[in-house]
Formats: sequence, C-alpha cells, structure tokens
Amino acid sequence: MDVPPLDAPEEGAVTVVVASAALRDERVEIAGDAYRHLFRARRLRRDERLRLVDGEGRARWAEVERLDRERALLRLGGAAPANDPARRVELLVATPRPERAAWMVEKATELGVAAVRFVEGERAVRAIDAKGLVRLRRVAVAALEQSGGARLPELSGPHGQDDLARLLAGADAWCLDPEANAMLPRAGDQPALVLIGPEGGWSSAELDRLDALGARRARLGARTLRLETAAIAAAALLLTG
Repeated sequence: MDVPPLDAPEEGAVTVVVASAALRDERVEIAGDAYRHLFRARRLRRDERLRLVDGEGRARWAEVERLDRERALLRLGGAAPANDPARRVELLVATPRPERAAWMVEKATELGVAAVRFVEGERAVRAIDAKGLVRLRRVAVAALEQSGGARLPELSGPHGQDDLARLLAGADAWCLDPEANAMLPRAGDQPALVLIGPEGGWSSAELDRLDALGARRARLGARTLRLETAAIAAAALLLTG
C-alpha cells in the first residue's frame, strides 16, 4: 500500500535539481554524481526528506524510500515552495574572465536573477563559447541547490550588437553608466533588464545605440565597480530593494 502524500518537512531540507520529467513521477532514482554527493559526502539517510526542483520553477517534496550502495529511490510528495522572486530581472553583461563570470553567475543564481546574457562589445576582452556556458550552468545548478530556489537563470551568448534590439524590445531597460545623473531605482515589480559594460565601459557609439533602443542610463553610486560587482549590486537592488 502506498504511503500517504508527504507533509511539508522541516525547514532546511536539502534541495536537489532534477529533470523536469522526474517531477511528474511518483518515484525518482538518484545515482551517479548526485548519489555520491548526497549519500556519501552529505551522508543523507533513509527516511530523510528533500526538496526536488526542476530549474524551471517547479518544486516537490520527496523522501528517501530506499537506499542501496549505488543508488537511492525517492518517493515524491506534494508541491513545495519555489522560493523564487516575483520580479523578473535579466542581466546583459560584457563577458568577463572565466573565474569572474563563474562568481557572477553563482551570486546571480542565489539572488534569483532570471537570465544572464553575455554581450559582445567594442572594449570587451573576450566572448563566451558553448563550453563556457556548460561550465557556468554547472555553477548555477550548485548555487540553486545551495540557495534553495527552483528556477535556474537562462544563460546565453555571445550576443552581438544586432541582438540588442530583440533583447531590449518592450523591456524596462537600464544601462549602467557611472556618468549618469539618475540612480538605478529600487522600487518596482515590473520585469527589468540591466546592461553592464566591460571594464573600459561602453563606447560612445554603443551608448548612443542603447539610448536609441530605449535603455535609460543610471548609476549605482559614487564608486566605479568592476563588471561582476556592478551586475550583482544592480540585481540585489532590483530584487530586494
């Protein structure tokens, strides 16, 4: 006889990212690296409760029903809270060095940023490639499990200047510029998009193009921040301000 649906477990339940299809089943098998992380490194045991998310905003409670030497069987229960922000915030950033990009994606995921898109620029030092996006997705998965959200940020790029018209179409878009008169606004619940240029800043031609596309210039404060610091400061302001 099946066990009744799970009640919501205690706070602090471990969050695990699984495939979307898995959340439609009544039982899920965990094996491989995920098994080793959960049941060897973290030493979870039978009957412990977890929170499964699919990276697309859906979440369910689960319980360890059977534990073998190389795999575990989880029994799924009811819906769990997503813990994602109500406001959608996207970051369009000139691609930083790999270690800085990883830090930025990690913190953006923890905050609940909806998308991080890497944009080419005249003064950008590099462009993202497919392998780089794969590595950054692994960083995002780990950050989502650590922070307890349910939605992974969309990671995309490289986006050329010709992509900007499409990406900014209809968006409440802000371009960070230390010379701007206005401060980036805290309040609001409408979706927002923030553009962050390379270390040398956007060129005059790029700023003129962004103006023409409807992006409003704004600054974060008196200090000049590194690209990845500015991105996270802006995201935190818009998501929690």
